[in-house]
Amino acid sequence: MVLPTLSVSRVFASLLGFCSAALSRMGSNNKDGFNVSDLGAALNAEDRADLVNALKNKLQDLAGKHSDVLENLSPTSQHDDLEAKFFEERAALEAKYQKLYQPLYTKRYEIVNGDIEVEGGATGAEPEEKGVPDFWLTAMKNNEVLAEEISERDEGALKFLKDIKWSRVDNPKGFKLEFYFDTNPFFKNSVLTKTYHMIDEDEPVLEKAIGTEIEWYPGKCLTQKILKKKPKKGSKNAKPITKTEQCESFFNFFSPPQVPEEDDDIDEDAAEELQNLMEQDYDIGSTIRDKIIPHAVSWFTGEAAQDEKKSVAVRKKSGRALAGDGPQGERPPECKQQ
Repeated sequence: MVLPTLSVSRVFASLLGFCSAALSRMGSNNKDGFNVSDLGAALNAEDRADLVNALKNKLQDLAGKHSDVLENLSPTSQHDDLEAKFFEERAALEAKYQKLYQPLYTKRYEIVNGDIEVEGGATGAEPEEKGVPDFWLTAMKNNEVLAEEISERDEGALKFLKDIKWSRVDNPKGFKLEFYFDTNPFFKNSVLTKTYHMIDEDEPVLEKAIGTEIEWYPGKCLTQKILKKKPKKGSKNAKPITKTEQCESFFNFFSPPQVPEEDDDIDEDAAEELQNLMEQDYDIGSTIRDKIIPHAVSWFTGEAAQDEKKSVAVRKKSGRALAGDGPQGERPPECKQQ
């Protein structure tokens, strides 16, 4: 920019003028031994005040000219209006295609659960199990993010998973996941839900998540384990001591981290830990929404896992940052408290 350059040069011209005056006061005999500290001593109080005022005026002038340039360069209100329109039209387009996908998901559901017969299927003498056994369990285990959440104990319950759906919610904005289960010996619920409430859906900024309270049958809770400890020798109580502890399980997904109502209720370390937990929780939810639900067949066969590994390898080789593995390249959500 030409204007700032000229203004700065004038500031330095003023400064050089004061320096020349100071040098003349110091005398020509001391030129060889001159150092910067001598300049301050040579300037009297009036000269120093004039120098400060000159610099201040020039800097204010520069700031004003920068402000005018930036205002003309970046029409913020127009950009914000266009961006808002983009988000509005994108949401409408996604809603349109979500409806178009439904017949495909319905047919997948019918085939997976054996509601319809597929042409060309096996016709052996012995009756085979209908549908595609362990379809959703296998699809999720083939995904690296979800595989870390599924314990061996979880697999028995996830074999009864019949379908997973997602939908947008508008008040407040966000999305909801629905897990449909067949009758099973682990819990009474036929549907487990997980809802994400967003402060800003397009960034995204996560406000909180809400999960279904699971109605476990006695002794079947997969999120807890009962530890039995033998009593000490000589103890009057001969019965073993039992202790209940939380354990790792995919079904902890339905008990998301709780966000305090007030910022003052949480210190910095706890806030950082909460942020990490919420990012991990959102990562699981968005993986199910963006990858598993639309491409469940490819995840079941393992094809999607192979494609993802190849894609990651190519990006690593090219040196690009691995930001946002989902189809929309979303960043991890921010925590409301941060």
